[in-house]
Amino acid sequence: MIFLSPGTLSPYPSLHLLPKTLANYRKTNPRTSISCHKSEYRTERGLEFDIGDSFFRHESATGRDLGVLAAALYKKSIGNLRVLDAMCGCGIRSLRYLVEAEADFVLANDANDYYRRVILSNLLQVSRGFGDERRWILTHSDANRVMTECYLHRDYFDLIDVDSFGSESTFLRSAFSALKLGGLLYITSTDGYTSGGHRPDHSLASYGAYVRPMPYSNEVGLRMLIGGAVREASVLGYHVIPLFSYYSYHGPVFRVMLQFNRGKLPKSRHYGLISYCTQCGNSQAFSWHELGRINCPCNNAHVSGSLIVSGPLWTGPLHNATYVTEMLNLAEQRGWTGNGIGMDLEKLLKLMIDESDPELPFGYIKLDEVLVKLCLIMLLLLEFNSYFIIKLEFCDRLH
Repeated sequence: MIFLSPGTLSPYPSLHLLPKTLANYRKTNPRTSISCHKSEYRTERGLEFDIGDSFFRHESATGRDLGVLAAALYKKSIGNLRVLDAMCGCGIRSLRYLVEAEADFVLANDANDYYRRVILSNLLQVSRGFGDERRWILTHSDANRVMTECYLHRDYFDLIDVDSFGSESTFLRSAFSALKLGGLLYITSTDGYTSGGHRPDHSLASYGAYVRPMPYSNEVGLRMLIGGAVREASVLGYHVIPLFSYYSYHGPVFRVMLQFNRGKLPKSRHYGLISYCTQCGNSQAFSWHELGRINCPCNNAHVSGSLIVSGPLWTGPLHNATYVTEMLNLAEQRGWTGNGIGMDLEKLLKLMIDESDPELPFGYIKLDEVLVKLCLIMLLLLEFNSYFIIKLEFCDRLH
């Protein structure tokens, strides 16, 4: 149970757990008895933890690696790290933030109190502490309620991790409100159907973007997620920039680490429309000022029915090259790269650095489309050569 307590000197003044005996806990949720708690242990980066019956995917380990690296860099730079894990699941992210990022304090929250025993068994690997030395606290409440109460009590966090499901975006505003200036927000979407352009009305409601089918839906999903965050931050008078963006096929999962700063982005900067031409495969961005003049070069500057337009979306770089390079260096120092297990992480970070080039165009042209175009060019050349040879032979006969 959670209640407000404004007049307190606790290191976490906004949320307090009322004493909850085992008997009371069983009464509110009779399933949570020792006999029904099935332990299932896993190991991640040397940490053993219990997943019990909670929802857990080992494929998400890379996303957790990226979050820990970002948190550790923040702690190294600022000297202090307070983390809010809004939907902690079995608690492995919270545990890794405490141990590997050396977080000073972690608020682990999960709305489902059925997993309380599992989460506690994992977090108790780190001493809870007391008073000003308290390292972590576990709550069971709606994530938006937790973050809103933090804001109301001016209890701000350096990093907020929201590992949500589907295209849930209602948490964005409450997360920004509970975040320190310069802090990090790690957000998630798992709605590949919407990012694929199959539910444009849904993407419009969730992220303010009308998304239509495009070949590079994975990239569109990341730009949709960032764009939605840019819009929400702007409403509050702030702006966000992506430090890295990560897509994983399982789920699928779209994860983005954003840095939160004061002041809105310059007008129309990196927030506009993206088009894809079904005729030539070209993609380009359009600003708001170009509405009504959207066209493709393959159609001689005329409006074409072959254009598919989605937006507004984030049109800037998906990663910060300098920041990701620091993450790669830290991963190497920790021995997370250069071996059989770390090759995927190393490859991913290097790919992010390559993708950070602001001059890179959106999306890609399919290889089969390239080959088709090359074949057409070759056929035209052959036809021209054949015509030229026939013409020469005809001229020779005349002479």
